[in-house]
Amino acid sequence: MKLWLNLILREFRLFWQNSVLRIIFLGAPLLYGLLLGAVYQKGTVNELPIIVIDEDQSPLSRQLIDMLQDTETLVVKQVLPQQALAAAQMPSYEAMIVIPSRFEADILYKRSPELMVEINTANILTANYASKAIQTVLATLNAGLSLETLKKQGKAEAVALQELQPIRVFYHRRYNESANYAFFLYPGILATVLQQVLLLGLALSFAAEWEHQRWQTMLLPLGKSAGYWWLVKVLPYLLMAGVIWLFYGILHLGFHIPLPQQLEFLSLAALLLMVAASGLGVAVSALIPNQLKATELLMVIATPSFVLSGFTYPLSQMPLWLQYVAQMIPLTPFLQIYRTMGIAGGTTAQASIAWQTLGAQALGYSLMAWLAIYLFQKKAKAQLLTSK
Repeated sequence: MKLWLNLILREFRLFWQNSVLRIIFLGAPLLYGLLLGAVYQKGTVNELPIIVIDEDQSPLSRQLIDMLQDTETLVVKQVLPQQALAAAQMPSYEAMIVIPSRFEADILYKRSPELMVEINTANILTANYASKAIQTVLATLNAGLSLETLKKQGKAEAVALQELQPIRVFYHRRYNESANYAFFLYPGILATVLQQVLLLGLALSFAAEWEHQRWQTMLLPLGKSAGYWWLVKVLPYLLMAGVIWLFYGILHLGFHIPLPQQLEFLSLAALLLMVAASGLGVAVSALIPNQLKATELLMVIATPSFVLSGFTYPLSQMPLWLQYVAQMIPLTPFLQIYRTMGIAGGTTAQASIAWQTLGAQALGYSLMAWLAIYLFQKKAKAQLLTSK
């Protein structure tokens, strides 16, 4: 029994003496627990942007718009007089409600006007929240109009609530009409994996050169610049990542998942994602030339990246400081471009902020990688001089 207790205590001591294991076992659960708690702190989705087409412009249509604005879930960002003006803007909104002309007149003359509600199902989670909030508002308005009309006819309230629905509502899904979960989630997961393999592949490649003394003995004597070595290290991985991107297209077809729209723009965004992830991987591994430690640091960055990307849970619902953190991860702007242009068919202008962010990351992380390699070379030269 005493031996058994001593061995147990020994195991605790070994654990505490291993700084890497200590950080992973204790630090990771604490960090991710706080991170996920901050992401989902609100618990519900609020202030989803919608657009209203008010072709009637009557007191009743304005009342409906006010009711939509008064909900916690929705915020009316735009009110336009014609549907044609809003067709191209739909990717930027969670829903579009079309109030037809003669909306109020039809109700007064006991004709049932038809309301069209377009739901953006590119994100199934936000689509469900927006749809539920709109249904609640329209049901409330319908009940109020029904009750007022039938009570004027002398009918009891209980009977009135069951007999008349003055407004007919038609719901139409846009961009993911079948609400297919694979079409919604599959691309985001694949992009996450692509970022992860680039980060880890380049980190391990650079760190291995240092750990096996190949940098000091074989590569440094060639006398090449930091930019040269950045290109030598990154280009093969970019080419292999390009093959993975093509393979993803084959997988889409194999699993009967529709290919995204505007593939040429998405391929350019994917290239920027690859360059940014490669630069980040090189920078980390050059500054921390140890395979295990570089891998651990990149795992800390990459593991929560999908949650922080806003692909499933909107960035707008996260704390502001966390939104800034999310925008430092290449996956975040790439998936914003993917959803806006690839799924919803939006324009580059509608995804302009994401394009600017991803471009800045590609440039910034590449410069960081160049600087890290430059410092890496200086360190290697200093070691060679010391050894002599």
